[in-house]
Amino acid sequence: MKAVLGIFAAAFFFGAVSLAQAKDYQVTGPVVDVKDDAIVVKKGTENWEIARDKDTKTTGEIKKGDKVMIKYKMTATSIEGKEAPKAKTDAKTDTKAKTK
Repeated sequence: MKAVLGIFAAAFFFGAVSLAQAKDYQVTGPVVDVKDDAIVVKKGTENWEIARDKDTKTTGEIKKGDKVMIKYKMTATSIEGKEAPKAKTDAKTDTKAKTK
């Protein structure tokens, strides 16, 4: 029975992880520039440059000035861990201990 529960727990965990990775984002706006490896879209007052590669699905010919909707995913490429700062010791406690 424990083995079956373990299998279900593992399946649930991996299913949740895959759903978290599958989140899509989107940006819509006019095309500012089209490059082989990126496309630049104006969103409000900002230009958003989004990378693309040979696997990016494109419908039609995209050119400067066209309005497009781009779906993209955000994935970390590196994560650097740093040790948390150490808590300072209370100086008053140290001086009381020395005076006794």
